[in-house]
Amino acid sequence: MKVLGIETSCDETAVAIVTDDRQILANLILSQKEHAAFGGVVPEVAARAHLSHMDELVEEALKTAKLEFKDLDGIAVTAGPGLIGGVFVGVMTAKAISAVHGTPLIAVNHLEGHALTVRLIEDVPFPYLLLLVSGGHCQLLAVEGVGKYKRLGTTIDDAAGEAFDKTSKLIGLGYPGGPAVERMAASCGTPDRARKKFPLPRPLVGRPGCDFSFSGLKTAVRRIVDAYPDEIPQDDIVDLCFSFQDAVADILADRTRNAIETYLEGKPATPALVVAGGVAANRALRATLEKMAKEHGMKFSAPPLRLCTDNAAMIAWAGVERLRLGLTDSMDFVVHARWPLDPEAPIARGKSQKAR
Repeated sequence: MKVLGIETSCDETAVAIVTDDRQILANLILSQKEHAAFGGVVPEVAARAHLSHMDELVEEALKTAKLEFKDLDGIAVTAGPGLIGGVFVGVMTAKAISAVHGTPLIAVNHLEGHALTVRLIEDVPFPYLLLLVSGGHCQLLAVEGVGKYKRLGTTIDDAAGEAFDKTSKLIGLGYPGGPAVERMAASCGTPDRARKKFPLPRPLVGRPGCDFSFSGLKTAVRRIVDAYPDEIPQDDIVDLCFSFQDAVADILADRTRNAIETYLEGKPATPALVVAGGVAANRALRATLEKMAKEHGMKFSAPPLRLCTDNAAMIAWAGVERLRLGLTDSMDFVVHARWPLDPEAPIARGKSQKAR
């Protein structure tokens, strides 16, 4: 079974082809550089860039995989959540291919792509506990099967990736912020000094429940930066990045620990802890979470770094998983700017109905 995947939910134009025996035959990602000048993603600029490059990426993916359209068993495409203009570009491309070649169409939730990516790499059985942490999302979910998710916790304000990007922008490291902050933090040779110099808050840590909050952490960083009359010295930038990353790690670990204890209660077997999403590419955060999983006797699993950030291989694999179950979509499926994995989950405190 061979499935072509298309991902255009944000600023990565991506096309991939994977097989049901976990082979990645092609995995192309075009990262849009146009947004660096704006300090963040501009939706219309992103949509136009997707439109400019989509056809050539599809053609190149087929060429790399040494396949033709007739060899494909399915076309999987991100149908949300995301920037709606970009999502439309991918969806219309997928619908056109499906219409011309009669190939089954699979509308994939971008978050489900992240949630199932680890199963593309290894045979992680259902159920498992998932920490999905990215630029736009921060959730803890019980993954019971394809399309079967129970949310245990979510952010009540900002996502961890958003906090990384904002911190990077405040300090002057540019966009994207996650890798820039991680590089600076890794160069810190005096962790204790950094923690004492910049004792940043850890919202909700130590409290019951599994929800996250990063707004207060972002505000604390802003106050520190605003207190400098001139440019921040390089040593202080390094220490602030380390202290910020350290605070995020503590927040993620604390909330995930609560979720583990809640999820494992009454379970006859210990499921895996899976970490996915763009922020899961951060090595320091992965190390913290892996250590915590081992303390609870859980297997720790995470996709390789190249599959943590947005990519089409995860969308193609989600397509494989759904196609196996006969879950295909008609041409009139709708796209979603917002699309929760657990539609029955209550509205998070501080969130509106739309932001659920």
